[in-house]
Amino acid sequence: MLSIRKISNQITASSSVVYLLLAVSSSNVTQAFRCRPQACWCCSLARHFGSSYLTCVDMQTVVLGLQNKFAHQPKSFTMMAGTILVQARDPAKLSLEIQNAIDERRFSDTWKLYEQHMQMAGFPRKSVVHKLITGFAESLDVQWLEKAYVLVEQAFEEGKQTLFEKEPLIYLSFCLAKSGLPVPASTILRKLVELEEYPPVTAWSAILAYMSQTAPGAYLATELVLEIGYLFQDDRVDPRKKSNAPLISMKPTTTAVNIALAGCLLFGTTRKAEQLLDMIPRVGVKADANLLITMAHIYEKNGRREELKRLQRYIDEVHNLSDIQFRQFYNCLLSCHLKFGDLDSASSMILEMLRKAKEARNSLAVATLVYDAAASGKKSPPSFASGPSLSQRQFEILEKNILFQYEEFSKDRHFLKLEAEAKRVLGTLLAKLRMQVEFITTEHGILQPTEIIYVKLVKAFLEVGKTKELAEFLIKTEKEDSPVSNDNSVLAHVINSCISLGWLDQAHDLIDEMRLAGVRTGSSVYSSLLKAYCKVNRSGEVASLLRDARKAGIQLDSSCYEALMQSRVLQKDTQGALHLFKEMKAAKIPCASHQGFEMLFKGCEEGGEAGLMAKLLQEIKEGQKIDSGVHDWNNVIHFFCKKRLMQDAEKALNKMRSLGHAPNAQTFHSMVTGYAAIGGKYVEVTELWGEMKSLASSTSMKFDQELLDSVLYTFVRGGFFFRANEVVEMMEKGNMFVDKYKYRTLFLKYHKTLYKGKTPKVQTEAQFKKREAGLAFKKWVGLC
Repeated sequence: MLSIRKISNQITASSSVVYLLLAVSSSNVTQAFRCRPQACWCCSLARHFGSSYLTCVDMQTVVLGLQNKFAHQPKSFTMMAGTILVQARDPAKLSLEIQNAIDERRFSDTWKLYEQHMQMAGFPRKSVVHKLITGFAESLDVQWLEKAYVLVEQAFEEGKQTLFEKEPLIYLSFCLAKSGLPVPASTILRKLVELEEYPPVTAWSAILAYMSQTAPGAYLATELVLEIGYLFQDDRVDPRKKSNAPLISMKPTTTAVNIALAGCLLFGTTRKAEQLLDMIPRVGVKADANLLITMAHIYEKNGRREELKRLQRYIDEVHNLSDIQFRQFYNCLLSCHLKFGDLDSASSMILEMLRKAKEARNSLAVATLVYDAAASGKKSPPSFASGPSLSQRQFEILEKNILFQYEEFSKDRHFLKLEAEAKRVLGTLLAKLRMQVEFITTEHGILQPTEIIYVKLVKAFLEVGKTKELAEFLIKTEKEDSPVSNDNSVLAHVINSCISLGWLDQAHDLIDEMRLAGVRTGSSVYSSLLKAYCKVNRSGEVASLLRDARKAGIQLDSSCYEALMQSRVLQKDTQGALHLFKEMKAAKIPCASHQGFEMLFKGCEEGGEAGLMAKLLQEIKEGQKIDSGVHDWNNVIHFFCKKRLMQDAEKALNKMRSLGHAPNAQTFHSMVTGYAAIGGKYVEVTELWGEMKSLASSTSMKFDQELLDSVLYTFVRGGFFFRANEVVEMMEKGNMFVDKYKYRTLFLKYHKTLYKGKTPKVQTEAQFKKREAGLAFKKWVGLC
C-alpha cells in the first residue's frame, strides 16, 4: 500500500479524499497512480463539472464505485474519475456553512447543506442541530417549521435523542402550535414526556392555548391534559422529594384545564371534556370562577341537570363572579330545563327574573331621582380632550405581532411570558363562549329574559298541549313586565303566531283564559282570529268569538267587518251581512283604519329587526321536537356506566328501547366507555357497533368523533383490528380527526410482537383475514 506521504506528494486532498483512497485495495491504488500523474483527482473533477460546489453522496457508495471501476478498468484512473459525480467535502466546513446560512436567513441553502451533511456523515453536531431547528422555528413559516419537525422526527426514529435539549424542542412546539400545526406540536410534547424531559406547565399551557383554536388541536389538547394528568392521579407523585421537582412542574393547572375545556366547548367535543372534569378532583386542580362557568356549559351540553343544580350552590356562594358569568350559568340552567321538558321550572325561573328586575328597576329609579336632585345645583367639571394614546387593545395587538425570537425565549427560564400568553389566549376563548348565551341578557347588572327564551318556552307549551298553563304563565309575565299596549304584549304575539300557523283552537283557548283572568286583550287579536275563522267557514266559532268581543267592549276594525260580511254573503245570509254593515256605520269606523294582523306581520318581515312573533313562527316551522325522555334515560345509563354497573346499564338501555326512545350517540358513548373501563367486554362493544351501524343506516342518527374514537380505542385495545379498520374508514370518510400517535402507542403497548414473524404456511381463511387486518392497521399507524 502507498503511504499517505507518497499520496500527498502527488495530490492535495482533504481528509475525506484520503479516507476514500485508503478504503480502496492497495493493488488498485498503486495501479491507478502508475497511470498519468498529470491527471490529478481535483483537476479531473474540475474538468468534468467546472465547479467546486457539488452534491455529495454516501461515502460507502463512492468507495464501491471506485472498486468497481478499478476492477473493470485498472489502466485508466482518468476514465474512472470522469464517471464519479461527487466531490468529497469536509463535514466541519459544511457545519460552518449551515450556521452561516441560518444567520443570513437563507433557509433553502441551509436545508440543502443539511441534506449533504446527512448523506456524508449523518446528523451534524448538537450545536448545529440546535441552531437549525430554532432558526427554522423563528421564521414561523409553515414550510420551514415542517422541515424542522421532520429533522426532529428522523432523529428520534434513529435513536439520536441526545442531539436535543428541552428548551429548543419546547420552542419548536410552541411555534408549530402558533402556526396552526397542532399534530406535530403535540407529538413533540409527548416525546419530551416519554424522555422524562418534563416541560413545565407554564410552557405547555401556552402550546395548548394555540392548539385549542382548531378542532383537531382542541381534541389533542384534551388528550394531552388527560395523559399528563394521569401521572398525578391519586397523589402518585410525592412533592416532598427533590427528585420529583421537574415532574411536579409539569402538573396541570387551572389555566391549562380551562384552555382544554374551552376548546372542547367551542368545537363540540363535550363528552371528552366531561372525562377531563372527572379527572380534576383526582389530580387536585383548584376550581376558579372561569372553571365553574365552563363546567356549567359542559353539563348543559351533555344534559347533566342534577350536576347543574349541585353546581348552583357553589355559584351562589362565589363572590367574585361577574354579571356575564352569572348570565352564562343561568342561561345553561334554563336551557337544561327546556331539554328535559321541565316547563314549570323554566317558567318559574323567568318569572323570578322578571320580579327581581322589576324590584331593581324601581330601586334604581329612586336612587337616580335622589342623585339628580342632589347634583342639580352642582356645576359639572370641564372636560378636556386627551391626546392620542395607545389603548390596551392596540397594545395587545402590537405585542402579539412582535416576533418571538429564540434568544429572548431562552432568557425566560421560568417561561413567564408563555404563561402570560396562555392566559391571554384563554381570555379570547372564553369571550367566544360568552357570545353563545342567547336566553338571558343583562341591563344595569340585572338579569332579564330575552325574546328567544319566550319563543322556546311557548313552543314547548304548545307542543305538549298545555294551553292553560301557557296562558297562566303569559298572564303572570304581563303583570311583572307591563307592556306599552295590549296589542304589543307577549300574549298578543303568541296568539297571533298560533293564528298564522292555523292553530285556531289554541288561539281561542288562550283568549278565553285571558278573558277569565281579567286580562284585557287588544282588538287586533280578535280581528285576526275572526278573519281566520271566516276563511275556513267556521260560523259557530265566529258567532261565539264575536259575542265575547262585544262583551269585552272590543272595537273591531273595518277589515274584520268586511271579512265577516263576506262570510255571511257566502252563507247566503244577506240580512246578517246588512246588519253588520249598519253596525259598522253606526260605530263610524273608517275604511282606512285597517290595522290587522297581516300588516303587523308584514312590518315584522320588512323591518330590520324581527319581532317576537316572527321568531316564534320560524322556530315552530323549522325546529324539531325535543324528546326529553332520551335525556332522562341517557342520564340514568350514564350514572350506571360511571359506577361500572354495566348490567344495570344494559337493563336501562333495553327499557329505553321498549318505551320507544331511540338511543343516540351519547347513549352509545356512555355504554362503550363503561365497557372499556371494566375491560374485556369486547364482544359486547362489537354487538353495540353492529346496532349503531344499523341505526345509522335506517334513522337520522349520526356518528360523531367522540363516539367513534371511543369505539376505536376499545377495538384496538382488544385486538379487534377488522372492526378497528371499519371505524377508521368511517372516520376518514367523515373527515374526522384521528390521533394516530395515541393508537400507535396503544398498539406498541399491547400488541408489540403481533404479526412480526413470517406468514404461517398453513392457516384458515379466518386467520388469514385476521392477520391481514392487523397488518393493515399497523401500516395505517406507521409501524410497517
